[in-house]
Amino acid sequence: MIYGIGTDLIEVARVKKAYEKESFRKKIYTEQEQALIADNAQRAAGNFAVKESVVKAFGTGFRTISAIDIEVLRDELGKPYVVLHGPAKEQAESSNILQIHVSISNTKEYAVSYVVMEV
Repeated sequence: MIYGIGTDLIEVARVKKAYEKESFRKKIYTEQEQALIADNAQRAAGNFAVKESVVKAFGTGFRTISAIDIEVLRDELGKPYVVLHGPAKEQAESSNILQIHVSISNTKEYAVSYVVMEV
């Protein structure tokens, strides 16, 4: 059964500019994410869009969950998935979330993501 669906569209240039600031990177991305992004603005934007999509699927926004609590990683085939930490993990556990499906699409100008949470 579907618990929630979230989607987000973000401008790559906007994230690229913000990503240049260390304070932004540390506030939004885990160290592992930063290593995987490696100054790739499209990947940084895609990850940020996923974080937005996750909090939208939860229905909370960033009021109770921080972006750093949502880690966007890739499997051996490059497929994105999320690992939740802190309040995001607690929310998922209390809501009985069993699976989070993630999709990211990028163009030169935009990144869009979709998240579907199942219980």
